[in-house]
Amino acid sequence: MPEEKTKSQQEISFPPYYTQKYGVAYWGDSFELIKLIDENSINLILTSPPFALTRKKEYGNESAEKYIEWFLPFAYEFKRVLADNGSFILDLGGAYLPGNPVRSIYQYELLVRLCKEVGFFLAQEFYHYNPARLPTPAEWVTIRRIRVKDSVNVVWWLSKTPNPKADNRKVLKPYSHSMKQLLKNGYKAKIRPSGHNISEKFQKDNQGAIPPNVLEIANTESNSAYLRRCKAAAIKPHPARFPQDFAEFFIKFLTDEGDLVLDPFAGSNTTGFVAETLERRWISFEINENYLVGSRYRFSQYLD
Repeated sequence: MPEEKTKSQQEISFPPYYTQKYGVAYWGDSFELIKLIDENSINLILTSPPFALTRKKEYGNESAEKYIEWFLPFAYEFKRVLADNGSFILDLGGAYLPGNPVRSIYQYELLVRLCKEVGFFLAQEFYHYNPARLPTPAEWVTIRRIRVKDSVNVVWWLSKTPNPKADNRKVLKPYSHSMKQLLKNGYKAKIRPSGHNISEKFQKDNQGAIPPNVLEIANTESNSAYLRRCKAAAIKPHPARFPQDFAEFFIKFLTDEGDLVLDPFAGSNTTGFVAETLERRWISFEINENYLVGSRYRFSQYLD
């Protein structure tokens, strides 16, 4: 009997590079591979494409001047494959203009065109704050000392329709000590100086606090199984990995078990790994075979 395909593999009639219980990884040009996916079939696109950085990186990246025209053809395909209640999470780092201590606004120009031309809705903007980021760019931050370090990526939460599926009860944070005391001792309803009317409902125990749209997640992976196994196999790991907690937040927030998650610029396949652990189906695309080889080591059956 032929080997049974995973549900994710059934979405594409193309041989995968490797498979897991819930998902598959493909080696190739994501712009060509995504054309093989049926429309309205993806519940979440979660990705961090190559940023428009001044310096060229080994994983490939366009300049800020060319970035939007490079990205828009992908965006039309993302919208086509996205379910009506699906979401598109786009993590983008900032860039300085070459030779000047002023910023490019390519992220905002891209956002406008994604909404005005492609037809996405901006559900909400997020900010990924990495407190462990190095003080760069060195010329402006550590040498001339005329800028502070850049520690935030903007994250656009886009949707195909105004009402994407989401549930913040899945991503509640532990209550602060003061909130725990308030729930224990009670709270007298009153109007605050700001004019907000805080009713008795404020002291209801909702099993956690609603998180803000600033995600403080340090990217300090230094001795993970992925890095250790890549080193043992003499495979260079992907140099720009986003943290697992970042992927976990959005996958929990915007999908249910069994939903289908796509990362068209997979890199080390953090998205696929987290989707696998959360029992979501997933598809990952990566054009660099070395990165794909290394990404397998995120999964237990490839570890020593």
